[in-house]
Amino acid sequence: MQIIKTNNYEEMSRVAAEKIINLVKKKPHAELGLATGGTPEGVYRLLIEDHQANGTSYKQVRTVNLDEYIGLPKEDQNSYFTFMKEKLFNHIDILPENTHVPNGMAGDVNAEADRYESFVHEIGGVDLQILGIGHNGHIAFNEPGTPFDSTTHVIDLTEDTRQANARFFNSIDEVPTKAITMGIQTIMDSKEIILLASGASKAEALKRLVHGEITEQFPASILQKHSHVTIIADEAALQLI
Repeated sequence: MQIIKTNNYEEMSRVAAEKIINLVKKKPHAELGLATGGTPEGVYRLLIEDHQANGTSYKQVRTVNLDEYIGLPKEDQNSYFTFMKEKLFNHIDILPENTHVPNGMAGDVNAEADRYESFVHEIGGVDLQILGIGHNGHIAFNEPGTPFDSTTHVIDLTEDTRQANARFFNSIDEVPTKAITMGIQTIMDSKEIILLASGASKAEALKRLVHGEITEQFPASILQKHSHVTIIADEAALQLI
């Protein structure tokens, strides 16, 4: 596990963006695993700026997102489908058919989870997976107690996670209670993982990730066993390491 300490959020974003850009230049048909939320927004902004300034092309790239809320139409402002379009896809030359997000409006969400898992395997897995980390150690929407051998599945969101995401909604009552998420084993099958963290509020979680016991009660702890993980985080997030 490699740890890269940056001075601030902007530098964290720049270092991560450079890694993605270098991979895409080296492997134009790369399979990228993407995340949503506030932490990767800076990375996506820098990818857009690089694309516009330097012409880095994503025409052969395929993306798979970690998760999606159940019950939000794709067009909903808080769906991860819309998030990815607005924060990245609409501003680079990636083909829409090469961008993949679970369908949270599927009639049978468990079948959709199985379909998504099969698709990730069909494309040969993820070359580079971007992750954030929740205060309770969740990665993607894999909450504490999720089995390490889990594949893409439907999950009940904890109250902590719903409260953390409530800032994007008008009220906590609008935050979905379920999601489709890549499983922990699916994530661990990625060839390379970059975990991003910024701010003092993530310091305790990073301490447990790096130095804590490997336990399903803290899902991110399993990353200690991955052969190619890089944590890119600012000083505030790494203050307890």
